[in-house]
Amino acid sequence: MQNEVSQLATTVKNMDMTANPAPLGLLGFGMTTVLLNLHNAGFFAFGSMILAMGIFYGGLAQIIAGIEEWKKNNTFGATAFTSYGAFWLTLVAILVLPKLGLADAPDAPSMAAYLAMWGIFTLVMFAGTLRANRALQLVFGTLAILFFMLALGEITGNGTITVVAGYVGILCGFLAIYTGLAQVLNEMYKKTVAPLG
Repeated sequence: MQNEVSQLATTVKNMDMTANPAPLGLLGFGMTTVLLNLHNAGFFAFGSMILAMGIFYGGLAQIIAGIEEWKKNNTFGATAFTSYGAFWLTLVAILVLPKLGLADAPDAPSMAAYLAMWGIFTLVMFAGTLRANRALQLVFGTLAILFFMLALGEITGNGTITVVAGYVGILCGFLAIYTGLAQVLNEMYKKTVAPLG
């Protein structure tokens, strides 16, 4: 009887027919990063536009992309997008909670620690991109530099470092935008329209 049951057993393989969530995550990250760092570089004042992007596109859209990457069995994508989505939400909370009287604003050492922790996380994730394409390596490499520069700017109080970090962030954001849009175009045209390296 047991042999008959084992002979009846079949293997079922699910075909993954879902879309690639990486472009959504990369664009949510990239566009929000560009806008915040245009502010850091001194192009315009900080306001609700950056906060809204941080909550909805940088935050929620990336978390959705991370959940979708989890469904695709992509640990790196799930960890990256969910984490950076949470980064944007925590950054908004750090800025908004004191305005609402719900918490004290962070001092320079605590903000530097926050940014440095994200820099360390990003550096480890950058090591993971060494198994991926060059475009993704450039995104994570410039992002690690950005976090460490922002932490240094906070701890030293040197505004010039923050401005230079803003330009690094603009580059990082546009690299993420390129990487996301390249994946969309390459898939649509079924060939390499925009190389990823």
